[in-house]
Amino acid sequence: MADASRSELKLNSPPEDGISAVKFGPTSSQFLLVSSWDSTVRLYDVVSNTQRLQYSHSAPVLDCCFHDAVHAWSGGLDQQLKVFDFNTSTETVVGQHGAPIRCVEYAAEAGVVVTGGWDNYVKLWDPRQQRGTGVHAQPDRVYALSTCADRLVVGTAGRKVHIWDLRNMAQPLQKKEASLKYQTRCIRCFPNKLGYVLSSIEGRVAVEYFDPSPEVQKKKYAFKCHRIKEAGMEYVYPVNAISFHNQYNTFATGGSDGYVNIWDGLNKKRLCQLHRYPTSISSLAFSPDGSVLAIASSYLYEQKETPDYIPPDAVYIRHVTDQEAKPK
Repeated sequence: MADASRSELKLNSPPEDGISAVKFGPTSSQFLLVSSWDSTVRLYDVVSNTQRLQYSHSAPVLDCCFHDAVHAWSGGLDQQLKVFDFNTSTETVVGQHGAPIRCVEYAAEAGVVVTGGWDNYVKLWDPRQQRGTGVHAQPDRVYALSTCADRLVVGTAGRKVHIWDLRNMAQPLQKKEASLKYQTRCIRCFPNKLGYVLSSIEGRVAVEYFDPSPEVQKKKYAFKCHRIKEAGMEYVYPVNAISFHNQYNTFATGGSDGYVNIWDGLNKKRLCQLHRYPTSISSLAFSPDGSVLAIASSYLYEQKETPDYIPPDAVYIRHVTDQEAKPK
């Protein structure tokens, strides 16, 4: 293996509680947004390894995103959707959900911010006007969502997956049941816009396609991952995080086993496994150009008994090689 110290660094001044999301800026491999259960959203310059600024919610923050290079959006247990302007260091409460906000994502091509909440609603927001433009009932609590072009994929409790058209949200384009038997943990759309990848709490990942025709649907599949055999037992871990490499359409998964794997989903191959991190991988983000992968390592309290020692929360910045991420 390559010398990890050269290819990887740990961010200084990390959050003080569980890291819920890491997100790179829309065009930059330099600026990383990090939301946390310590109720903060922090902006890091990963090149100089410094925290540039932070702002707070009144409760843990579950997700965040960039809208452009100077505006961050975030939401969480205080049910408030905030936008923060880096240039003026001012924050605005744009709106709210009736329960915690689980997902915050900017759909660049549609020009809207999308939020999903435990109130069973998805809401759309106009980032320029900083106001709501639509409220759309979902079948259950929203656990995960992802956008690509005009498509919105929403995964809810009860293993439901609804696919919507952001230009016309009158009703879903498709209503599906997740092909994995256990609770959905993460959804991310392929950069090539042909489909999405969904992970569950039970060490599995499904590769799905939008095109409903039988010949395309035949290509969908699921596979086991993030499982460890020890002393004749197989331990199965939740797959918490997925992030796509924009150029190669390959993707990284992060599990509660502390491992990050990189996959070529179109060719059904694992490209590599990175070294084991101190605790669960809670979030992953490739930079827009795919040169860097941000890896959040945070204990997720999934075991019945809390261990005596919990590793500190950390964000690792890894320089990714073609050997690790490019289809073979």
